[in-house]
Amino acid sequence: MISITLPVNVSNWKTVSFASTLYLCPVLDLLLEKIPKELHPEIRLGLQEALVNAAKHGNKLDPSKRVIVKFSYCRGEYSWLVCDQGDGFIRDCCCPLEKLDLPPEEAENGRGLCLLHQIFDRVLWNNQGTQVKLCKQFHKFPKPSSLTSP
Repeated sequence: MISITLPVNVSNWKTVSFASTLYLCPVLDLLLEKIPKELHPEIRLGLQEALVNAAKHGNKLDPSKRVIVKFSYCRGEYSWLVCDQGDGFIRDCCCPLEKLDLPPEEAENGRGLCLLHQIFDRVLWNNQGTQVKLCKQFHKFPKPSSLTSP
């Protein structure tokens, strides 16, 4: 059974929280609700990775611990703050996929962090390693008008 606390609107941020689980479809659907359809595939992949990291690596899938996601849209930028109740981690400054000499079992770890940097425009961590802020710029430009001859 999954339990999701419905979004609460505090200023322009909404909050959703759920017990640590890997059953994330309802949460992802909720987080993508206001996102333009053309961004859904990449944003879904990035958010899923961040939520899995929080539930699995942060909270160790402990159902008594919650994952909290705050999200907003302001001036052409979507932002998500994913928080867990784990012990945190120390992030290496370089992407593991750039280290071509790593054995496959080590290259697998950290791939998600690389994905986050590929998908989002900004990826920011708190000092404890228990929160990540993900930001994606999106400006909807008007379609160019079609040229007609007089």
